[in-house]
Amino acid sequence: MKRIVLIIGGGIAAYKCLDLIRRLRERGIGVRAVLTRAAQEFVTPLSVGALTNDRVFTDLFDLDDEREIGHVRLSREADLIVVAPATADLLARMAQGHANDLATAVLLATDKLVLVAPAMNPRMWHHPATRRNVRQLEADGIQFIGPEAGEMAERGEAGVGRLSEVPKLVERIEAMLETAERASSSGSSKRAAQKPLSGRHVLVTSGPTHEAIDPVRFIGNRSSGKQGHAIAAAAAALGARVTLISGPVALPDPDGVEVRHVVTAQEMLEAVQQTIPADIAVFAAAVADWRVASPGTGKIKKSAGTSAPKLELVENPDILKTVAKRAPSRPALVIGFAAETDAVVEHAVEKRKTKGADWIVANDVSSARGVFGGDANSVHLVTAAGVESWPPMSKVEVAEALMVRAAQHLLSSQIAV
Repeated sequence: MKRIVLIIGGGIAAYKCLDLIRRLRERGIGVRAVLTRAAQEFVTPLSVGALTNDRVFTDLFDLDDEREIGHVRLSREADLIVVAPATADLLARMAQGHANDLATAVLLATDKLVLVAPAMNPRMWHHPATRRNVRQLEADGIQFIGPEAGEMAERGEAGVGRLSEVPKLVERIEAMLETAERASSSGSSKRAAQKPLSGRHVLVTSGPTHEAIDPVRFIGNRSSGKQGHAIAAAAAALGARVTLISGPVALPDPDGVEVRHVVTAQEMLEAVQQTIPADIAVFAAAVADWRVASPGTGKIKKSAGTSAPKLELVENPDILKTVAKRAPSRPALVIGFAAETDAVVEHAVEKRKTKGADWIVANDVSSARGVFGGDANSVHLVTAAGVESWPPMSKVEVAEALMVRAAQHLLSSQIAV
C-alpha cells in the first residue's frame, strides 16, 4: 500500500482534509496525519483518526513516539509528504528550516517528495515575505498546488488564496506517488524528481524587435524584455531546459538558460522554428507588426525643402499564430501576451481565439501604467475557462506564478490522458 503523511496546518480550510483523507483511502492510499497545534483549533484528532483508521500525531515530545525517534520514522516510512492547508506561518518556518514542532521536524527529516497546498488570505499570499518563502521552497525542490482564486471565508474577501479543491489534490497526489515510485525504481535523486518542469523544454521569446529603415534608423518599441527574461529564469528554476530567444535588450542573459539573440521579427520566427519542439512556448516578445519593405542601403539624408521620405510598410510574420496553429509539432501549451492600452480583457479574449493560443496574458501598457521598462505588472490570464485578474505584482512574481500554473497544467493534462 502506498502511504502518505498528511500535515494539516491551522486554517479554516483544514476541514477539507477530512474529505481528502476519505477519498485517498477509497483509492487504497494509506494516510498518517500530523496536526499542528493551530490545526487542532479547526479539526480534532478524534475526527481525523476516525477517517485515517490510524493514530494521529500531534506532539514532537510524545514520550512513546520519540523513544523510537518518531518524527524521523514518520518521514521515512511515507512515500510522500503532503502539507494541506499550508498557512503563511508554516511556509515561513519551512523556508527557514525550523524544526520546533512535529510538523516541521518531519519535513526537515524527510528525504521524500513534498507537496504543499497553500491556503490563506490573498494579501498574505501576495505579501513579499510569503512570495520570498515560496521561491525558496521551490528552489529547495518543494512542489506546490494552488492556491486557487475565489471567495474567502472572511466576508467580502476574494482573490488568490483558496485551498485547491479535493479532486485536484487527489489527482496530484496520485501523480506524485507514481513519480516517487519511478524515481525509486530508477535510482533518481529526490531533488531531480521534485522539479515540476524537469525533463521539459520551455521556449520563451522576449524583448522588442528592430526593423531597419536604413543602417542607422529602425522601427521598434519600448519593451525592455524584463518580463520575458523573468519567465525564462522562472522556468529554469522549476527544472526546465529553457531556450530564450531575445530581441535587442539591455539585460544580462539569465543563468542556466540557452539564449539566442535576434534583431528582427523574421529572425525571431526562424529561431523559434529551429527551437521547436518544445513542451511550453511563451511568446512574451513585443514583435513589431510591420517592417519597411525596402530598407535603405545607406543612411537616408534629410535635405532642406524636401518632403519626408515615404516608407512602404509590409506586415511581419505572426509568430504566435504560426506556432499555435502548427502541426504536428505544436507545443502542448502555447502562451501569448497581449499588450493593450484600452479594452484590455476584451482584446485579449479575441486574440486568444484568433491566434489559436491556449492562454493569453494581457496587460495594460498605457503610459500611465509604467509597464514598459518598469519592474511591476498587473495582468489578466485568459484561458478557455475564463479570465483571471491577478493583483499587481512584480514581473518576477508574475513569471513565477505563470510557470507554476503552466507546470500544473501539463501535469493535469498527463493525468487526463
